[in-house]
Amino acid sequence: MAGLGPFTRTQLLLGKQAMERLWNARVIVFGLGGVGGSAAEALARSGVGHLELVDNDVVSTTNLNRQLVATTQTVGMPKTQAMSERLATVSPDAEVTTHECFFLPDTADRFDFSRYDYVLDAVDTLTAKLQLVRSATEAGVPIISCMGTANKLDPSALRVDDISRTSICPLARVMRKEARKRGLGHFKVVYSTEPALVPVTDEETYEPIPEGSSRRSLPGSTAFVPPAAGLLMASEVVRDLIRSDT
Repeated sequence: MAGLGPFTRTQLLLGKQAMERLWNARVIVFGLGGVGGSAAEALARSGVGHLELVDNDVVSTTNLNRQLVATTQTVGMPKTQAMSERLATVSPDAEVTTHECFFLPDTADRFDFSRYDYVLDAVDTLTAKLQLVRSATEAGVPIISCMGTANKLDPSALRVDDISRTSICPLARVMRKEARKRGLGHFKVVYSTEPALVPVTDEETYEPIPEGSSRRSLPGSTAFVPPAAGLLMASEVVRDLIRSDT
């Protein structure tokens, strides 16, 4: 692997064999918003040597409150480009591959899931999440999927568990039901036990719903809940990848 330098403090906890395993691992991150961007950067800072980033969105000013990829300098840039450039300043010897597309059932065949050691799902749509779980399961690759983090204020309410043992989170409830229908079985998720808040809207905070969006209203979000979920996901990925070495 590359010179230890940036990862010295991590190796003190994990050991040399674990760091080599992380450096040789290939992890794909779907979605680079508040959750996925934080997860991707944490994986790079942890010494994962091969990262693939998937998103088709561009950075907007409304991302500045919570997304690592968003700065005043990156507004208007594709998120994959902005994130790749950011990671190059963190772990320049890592291999970062970008895919500027949305993951949907009709784009799933662009990805060979058998190439990956772990799949991280931080996308927004139920259809994409279910397809990601299906594709990862069929390839025998572990996946961790993030449930809803919008309209939340309490990062301490985040939990990691099997989808079958989730509660309170509406997205997890639907995901659990639909996954069971499809025979997808068990997979790891990050979810919140905090009941969702109702966004406050007025003339100053109103923002039109983007054309083509399936949302009936825009959710509120914070600088701490989505990133905390991303860090939890990255932590699980790292621990699972090195488990056989520790």
